[in-house]
Amino acid sequence: MVIIGAGPSGLLLGQLLHGSGIDAVILERQAPDYVLGRIRAGVLEQGTVGLLDKVGAGARCAAEGLVHDGVELAFGGARHRIDL
Repeated sequence: MVIIGAGPSGLLLGQLLHGSGIDAVILERQAPDYVLGRIRAGVLEQGTVGLLDKVGAGARCAAEGLVHDGVELAFGGARHRIDL
C-alpha cells in the first residue's frame, strides 16, 4: 500500500495500518522547501497529538515538540496576544 502525503494524517494512517499488520510506504509529493515553508508545517492540534500517542507514535513529538499556548494577531500596527 502507498500513502501519498507525509503530514500528520498520512503518518497516522501509516501507523494504524502497521498496527494492523499491513505494510505501507509513505511518500510526500511536495518538495521539502515547500513543506517547510508552509505556515502549517510543524503545527499539530491537540487531537492529532493525542491520536499519535494512542497508537504509539508520539514519542518524538513529546520529546521535541513545543507547546503552543497562544497566538498573536497583528492589525492596526500593533500585535495583540491571545492566550489559549
